[in-house]
Amino acid sequence: MKLTTSEKIKLLITRKGLTITEFAPMINTTRQNLTNKLARDNFTEQDLIEIASALDCSFESFFTLNDTGEIL
Repeated sequence: MKLTTSEKIKLLITRKGLTITEFAPMINTTRQNLTNKLARDNFTEQDLIEIASALDCSFESFFTLNDTGEIL
């Protein structure tokens, strides 16, 4: 079973020993806003880049064309 983006973010926050309340200011947002985004699983690519940076991990987002193998 695949994890949702929100589930992955929650897992990363927990693995870093943080709570949502502690983590939210690290990405310049409020606990309430982060909680809402997690509930809706609604993140922009920029959000995900900022989250990855704050959690000291890498984030990659790309499409691979199946017929050519080209990565966008």
